[in-house]
Amino acid sequence: MYQLSFSLSEFMAEFWQKKPTIIKGGLFFDTPQQGFVDPLSPDELAGLSMEEEIDSRFISNLNDDWKAEHGPFSEDKFAELGETNWSLIVQAANHWHPQAADLVTPFKEMPGWLFDDLMISFAVPNGGVGPHIDQYDVFICQGMGKRHWRVGAKDEGQYDEVCRNSALRQIDRFDAIIDEVLEPGDVLYIPPGFPHDGYALEASMSYSVGFRSPKEQELLSNFADYVLAHDIGDVHLHNPEQKTQSANGMIQRNDANILSDMLKKATQDPALIDHFLGCMLSQSRHQLNVVAPEEEWTMDDVMQHIQLGEGIYKVSGLRALYLETDQNTLFINGEVFPLEAGLEPLASVLCDDDEIEPQTLASLTSIPAAIQLLTELLNKGYWFTE
Repeated sequence: MYQLSFSLSEFMAEFWQKKPTIIKGGLFFDTPQQGFVDPLSPDELAGLSMEEEIDSRFISNLNDDWKAEHGPFSEDKFAELGETNWSLIVQAANHWHPQAADLVTPFKEMPGWLFDDLMISFAVPNGGVGPHIDQYDVFICQGMGKRHWRVGAKDEGQYDEVCRNSALRQIDRFDAIIDEVLEPGDVLYIPPGFPHDGYALEASMSYSVGFRSPKEQELLSNFADYVLAHDIGDVHLHNPEQKTQSANGMIQRNDANILSDMLKKATQDPALIDHFLGCMLSQSRHQLNVVAPEEEWTMDDVMQHIQLGEGIYKVSGLRALYLETDQNTLFINGEVFPLEAGLEPLASVLCDDDEIEPQTLASLTSIPAAIQLLTELLNKGYWFTE
């Protein structure tokens, strides 16, 4: 089991969205003495990049000639590669590789709705993506090999963007406030807005645990889509006290106030906003490994499975959320699942845990509504059995 060598709560208080830092030996497997163990090999990562459903990129920079390609890739692609100046990147590897997903476990004290994905990079000497700025928080965990990292001061408009390749958003050079070599188990934390550049000193693997908060634009845009999709606010302005005016092209202050109040009313309904946030935040930004069963489950099938003493597992990367003030409503992958009264403890089991253990399932057999919900979730492919 992967573990952190530091207190995540203390880290949050000192560093989160404040300043970058390096934690030597910050992540290990089972014991500090054992150190870090890569959850997959470079060959396995290459195998993931050959899959149609998986988001992957290949970036090369030989002789400062930057090239970027999107997967899926073929075996021929890897057969022709040189020994330096390229890297292979796979997004959301935790959705597709169980051992890679285990690496995220130590970070689950963080809010699940903030977590974006686990990005894995394999790079040969001098391979990297160039200097750039991200707008999300990332813990870069070094696996096999060594990588040299430089991090600059927070962007306050002093950095110029350069176009070495249309698929890469890079910046010009920057002065480093962190300039170190990461070795297996070291963790580099970079908050949003800090320029950084990492390149491999030898064949190496890097694991980026990313957290991304929504922009104000995203909230507004998604809320507008939500309002339209749910046919909310389908009423016209009603003002029986409307007056004539001498200036035809003028918007009277009173009219502007009425229209403004209509907008405010739409955004000041707490129940509506909570429902919208639950739907939006439970949607993954990356494709999930969701496969509906060939034959639909029935409630009797679920009961028989429980009697066999086996668990039920959540699809890796699936977002299942509930509001602290309302545990009778589940938000799963953008869908809403109401819970009957008395089933509130099921919210925690489904949303907080990756597995519903046999003893927990056994305690639900006397509650038909719980079995019905589990049946629906299994048929959607959101949960599965071994």
